Amino acid sequence: MIGCHDQNADYLPFDGITCKHMDQLPVPFRTIMASRQADLAALHAYPIEKLAEIISEVGFHCTCCSRCCTRDFNGHVLLLDADVMRIRSFAPGSLEPVPVLDFCDQNGMYYASGYTLRSQGDPKGSCHFLDEGRCRIYEKRPSICQLYPYLLHREPDDKGTIDWRQISGLNLHGEYNMEISEKEAYSLALKIKVFEEDVLSHEIAYLAYTGRYFLDNGLRNVRKRFDDGLRSAWDGGVIEVMVFLNSGYDRWMIREGIPIQKQKTASDRIS
Repeated sequence: MIGCHDQNADYLPFDGITCKHMDQLPVPFRTIMASRQADLAALHAYPIEKLAEIISEVGFHCTCCSRCCTRDFNGHVLLLDADVMRIRSFAPGSLEPVPVLDFCDQNGMYYASGYTLRSQGDPKGSCHFLDEGRCRIYEKRPSICQLYPYLLHREPDDKGTIDWRQISGLNLHGEYNMEISEKEAYSLALKIKVFEEDVLSHEIAYLAYTGRYFLDNGLRNVRKRFDDGLRSAWDGGVIEVMVFLNSGYDRWMIREGIPIQKQKTASDRIS
């Protein structure tokens, strides 16, 4: 389990960060990690049976409208490390850093939690693999695409109340009230919960690794440098980004909003 629940435990599973030294990590990493660990604990406690019941009640059926395959409708695709490695093996050019950058140190280096799929650059932001309304890598599609539109995480509603959300885009795509067997609903609920646990575990590992990287290298998160660099990038300048993957970083550049991988050899990777 992610986290340090045993007071007698010496190490978190985060590349040597000790429990007793967690309070030495820079504040943004420490505070965000605490929040994500609370989310993970709540997720562990969420009843599988309740999620399976919701899946059965919703009865979603895909009509292949492909709306979920566009950033206009669904934002960017969240990839786990296993998804990245699988897709990189046959289509490395389809990957790019997630569009949300989290930190910037005093030297102007940015940090991102992982990878997403490139869009085709059209107004809808269609997925790199979308071709005439169909997925070109359907059998090898990312984990989130296999489970969509079901999910399980906490987020605020329109009134700011934080509660569990179990489906994305309700009544905006597909068909509903289709029959789903109890066995199928339970199996899908298990997969969704495991996926969401993996997502949070990845984010916690990223925060822990990056926090230690900042601590070990005398780095600080500088908001002004963050804002100035992004403005420069959109005006034609270049920023560098460390992208977290498999307990290390890949180096990228972003020029005029276009990500370009800087890494050329395995020795260039920071781990």
